[in-house]
Amino acid sequence: MPLRRTAQRAAPRLLPACLAGAVLAGLLSCSGGSTPPAGAPGAGDRLFPAAGNGGYDVTHYGLDLSYDPVSGRLAGTAAITATAEADLSRFNLDLAGLTVSRVGVDGRTARVARSGTELTVRPARALRRGARFETTVAYAGVPRLLTDPDGSHEGWFRTDDGALALGEPVGSMAWFPGNDHPSDKASFDLTMSVPAGLTAVSNGDLAGTRTAAGRTAFHWHSTAPMATYLATVGIGHYTVTRSRTPGGVPLYVAVDPRSDDAQTAAALRRLPDIVDWESGLFGRYPFGSAGAVVDHLPAGRVGYALETQNRPVFPGDGDGPAVDVPTLVHELSHQWFGDSVTPSSWQDMWLNEGFATYATWMWQEQQDGVPLSRSAATAFADPAAWAFPPARPPTAADVSAQPVYDRGALVLYELHKALGDTAFAKLLRGWPAAHSHANASTADFTAYCAGLTSRDLAPLFATWLYGTAKPARL
Repeated sequence: MPLRRTAQRAAPRLLPACLAGAVLAGLLSCSGGSTPPAGAPGAGDRLFPAAGNGGYDVTHYGLDLSYDPVSGRLAGTAAITATAEADLSRFNLDLAGLTVSRVGVDGRTARVARSGTELTVRPARALRRGARFETTVAYAGVPRLLTDPDGSHEGWFRTDDGALALGEPVGSMAWFPGNDHPSDKASFDLTMSVPAGLTAVSNGDLAGTRTAAGRTAFHWHSTAPMATYLATVGIGHYTVTRSRTPGGVPLYVAVDPRSDDAQTAAALRRLPDIVDWESGLFGRYPFGSAGAVVDHLPAGRVGYALETQNRPVFPGDGDGPAVDVPTLVHELSHQWFGDSVTPSSWQDMWLNEGFATYATWMWQEQQDGVPLSRSAATAFADPAAWAFPPARPPTAADVSAQPVYDRGALVLYELHKALGDTAFAKLLRGWPAAHSHANASTADFTAYCAGLTSRDLAPLFATWLYGTAKPARL
């Protein structure tokens, strides 16, 4: 989550106000009649009950969009390919704002209803379990920001030359309809048409551009499954650099010239070495390319970086550097921990942030001479890290609070001591390999660790992962 990943923000993120009153419905059961049950307006997440939807699994998003920076209007079509996991007479999509002009399922016009951020679709013909189907949604409007109760923002940020979309935890629904929960990953194709002279940067690889009638369309293709919260698009003036890491990973870096300060430029020069260093620790880089997007936004609008898949985003406002080396290490490590291995639910977020925080400690030990023990002691001494167990955030307000980061990293520090260097190195490579491009839970992780040693790790997890009391010492 955005809070601690940049060390720029002290307030926890909360459930957006637009979702605060939503109710988890669950899959409706068949009452014995001939009408198939409906999909649920919620994926069953304990912390974000309105996020996502039940009854189907998305395999691909095809977004064909056009943006006008002057009016702020976004328009286009989303084609969502999915498989029904139950008999469905209706199903839901998540969409905040925007005007829907037409919805079709398998080429037939479908009836739709809107309630808050829920778009309920009733296909002309009921879908049977196992059926593969395509839903098309034509929509337009000025995308909005979702304001969290702590004052932070996500969704669609307008800039003075374009826009930037950030979606964690539920902001992707501000600019495209979908199943907005990390448990449902899918491949993506995004074509974004913008005025000629601007660039549209997104996830995956640039598959082509086309310029006509004063506009340029950028087609970005992502073959690896991606959670909706990791989708992004940046629109504006960028200086684009293409290169490769020494190990051969292609790089695409887009930097708004107004955020290209000396420290940011120095940090980005380390990007190739960081990707290869992390590949040596965590295994082969999991995507076809890496890179970064550095954009310029008005002061105070974002305040956090985000590990958007294969191309993290670093918003700058001119008040200090847009990115430094520790932040770059943190966000790039998420490509393994969070982007390739994605949490099954939001309460498993410590699997993202604990690993990314520990990776930063490891980098600082090797590159800066700061012992792991010193980083761990600093985290251990901070009372804020002990507000709750990292695997049990009590509410959505705590999903990116400090225990998820620092105490999550302390779990790994204690595991490192318990397993020893050799087995811990196997953990760092084996865990992302075992769940590559899939989802995993805390229970999956503890079971995986148990298989690495004959030692009973239950007391360790009971104390550091689930315990409410602070241990006497490290």
